[in-house]
Amino acid sequence: MAEKWKHTALLVIDMQKDFVHEDGLMRVNGGKAIVPNVIQAVQLARLRGILVIWVVREHDRLGRDVELFRRHLYGDGKLGPIVKGGLGAELVEGLVVKEGDYKLVKTRFSAFFNTHLHSFLRDAGIESLVITGVQTPNCIRQTVFDAVALDYPSVTVIVDATAAATPEIHAANIFDMKNVGVAAPTLQEWFEHDA
Repeated sequence: MAEKWKHTALLVIDMQKDFVHEDGLMRVNGGKAIVPNVIQAVQLARLRGILVIWVVREHDRLGRDVELFRRHLYGDGKLGPIVKGGLGAELVEGLVVKEGDYKLVKTRFSAFFNTHLHSFLRDAGIESLVITGVQTPNCIRQTVFDAVALDYPSVTVIVDATAAATPEIHAANIFDMKNVGVAAPTLQEWFEHDA
């Protein structure tokens, strides 16, 4: 394992059935198409000895921990999206948490907001973040901008292992992130980087 990869973590964000499956309650149109690339990114990370962090949403059945604007989706007999223990909160097929990986549960867009992610990464000696998952204008962007604000020296978004509702929304958000110093290689470019 290259020394540099010891200080890198791969964040796999919200690759859960409710976000990716056709019948998912919070389906992101581009989510299904990136599953093979996310699987490959995880495989490559493991080969390089990169820490894999599964960032997932899990909400209370009554929606008491969900954003105010989404609370109408819960309660009154409704089973809301990404409920803890529910089928929609499971990772999509082909993505599996393995020994040595880390699972982080969040209830907001950013993986850093109201979680212990930053202290966990610092304690692990992580300085470089590589981001995959859905969806680009929300959870990906918020996590990336928080990482930049927290002065992580290297933040990378794998452009074809992240997705949004439309290619235009995805491209616009990637453009914004690149403008604050975030790298946005394709999976192939990331694979070839220091291979």
